[in-house]
Amino acid sequence: MPTAPAGTLYRGREGMWSWVAHRVTGVSIFFFLLVHVLDTSLVRVSPEAYNAVIGTYQTPIMGLGEAGLVAAIVFHAFNGLRIALVDFWSEGARYQRVMLWVVLGLLVVTMAGFLPRHLMNVFGAE
Repeated sequence: MPTAPAGTLYRGREGMWSWVAHRVTGVSIFFFLLVHVLDTSLVRVSPEAYNAVIGTYQTPIMGLGEAGLVAAIVFHAFNGLRIALVDFWSEGARYQRVMLWVVLGLLVVTMAGFLPRHLMNVFGAE
């Protein structure tokens, strides 16, 4: 059986994992938006049910979930820009790995600015 030339198959490199993460974050954001539309529509049906649902969202676990949601949105947005550059910039494929590291760096910087304030609100530090 002939062997494939080196470098032609995915072997768990950065490109494959960014592809997987982009799909996972996209699906996660879609399901969040679906739930958000459904729970917001409760206000028209029953304001009491809406208040009960919103009350369940004001827990530390949901606060951590919100932080995860923000991380997913930030990664998905920056990685989407990277994908557009890979597709439409003639040198994009050559620099796709470097651009992934830039995306991850921007994710860390953005979350470092967001998390302290958000976690203070979630855990009640005034």
